[in-house]
Amino acid sequence: MRGGRKLLNTRHNLAAAGFTEADWRKRWESARWFLSADGESGKRFGNETIRVTPQGEVSVKLPAPLAGLANARNGRYVLAATVSFPHRGAEWADRIEGNRAVAYRIHLDVERGRWYLDASWTRPVARTMPLEAAGAAGIVGVDTNADHFAAWHLDAHGNPVGAPRRFPYDLTGTAGHRDAQIRHAITRLLHWAKRCGVTAIGLENLDFTAETTREKHGRKKRFRQLISGIPTGKLRARLVSMAAELDMVIVAVDPAYTSQWGAQHWQQPLATPTRTTTRHDAASIAIGRRALGHPIRRRTAPPHDDRSDRRGHRTVQAPSGIRGREETRRPVTDRAHDARSRTGTTRTRATSRASTTVRDARSDHTWVQDPLLIT
Repeated sequence: MRGGRKLLNTRHNLAAAGFTEADWRKRWESARWFLSADGESGKRFGNETIRVTPQGEVSVKLPAPLAGLANARNGRYVLAATVSFPHRGAEWADRIEGNRAVAYRIHLDVERGRWYLDASWTRPVARTMPLEAAGAAGIVGVDTNADHFAAWHLDAHGNPVGAPRRFPYDLTGTAGHRDAQIRHAITRLLHWAKRCGVTAIGLENLDFTAETTREKHGRKKRFRQLISGIPTGKLRARLVSMAAELDMVIVAVDPAYTSQWGAQHWQQPLATPTRTTTRHDAASIAIGRRALGHPIRRRTAPPHDDRSDRRGHRTVQAPSGIRGREETRRPVTDRAHDARSRTGTTRTRATSRASTTVRDARSDHTWVQDPLLIT
């Protein structure tokens, strides 16, 4: 029905909602009191049916049966009130001056007792940028959680810069409240990233579909409730469109093991006596490094044999062509499964227990007692 399921359920629970039947019927009727028209590019001010001039004058093109009610030329009816757009008004004025399509919707707000006119238009396709150019000035890695964004600024080499940041949001309450919380958190995140001087944001490409979630975590009810509360689709759409406004790009990365490897390689080294690095903060570093094309694990070098530099710089970092280079390194005590076959040596249980000292060494020489030497 017009007004949505919430309005329909309110009709059956008027006392609980605090409404009378007359109040409910006003909202029911106002849901039908609207007028909308899609825009047309090339038409005057971008819309022929509902036309809004740069000065805020609103006129409606009446159909033929109502042409006698027109108060302007060409069968148009001009409203007595004018409108203004405080939010993105400059962008709206730029579109109508170029006669680009703008859609309008006139509707009544019963609670406030006011009529509103909403303007909307299609955003251009978000621009793409090569990965090298996007990460030239660094990147901001963002870890998405059920109640906040965990972000950390990384330079072009993948090193954390400054302190981590958190942008909380509350996803309880009505749909409008949740949407406002997401927009507010994304706005703060984008403005902070802009002040850091970066042009790209690294984000996990989360895809919590029902099939894969139930197959992997079917018995974990709390975990399924947690990931179901993350608005991945709405968040991704909002972030891409809002980032395009600030001329920033989004780099989507594989979310596999970002929290696990981030906590293993970055959580403890970045903790200080005055700052506690959380698992989510470490995951944001892992996401940012993966977006830059770097492995997640830290770059460490073993000590040299001596103080000379004849061996050169050595590092445990795997080359870019090695598969699994982001994974955790095996302990140095591990041996290859084919080490003995490659060396050509075999050791049995009997020979491994044999002593190698002179006293305990076995010999195949037979000692013979000489009777002439016995006295």
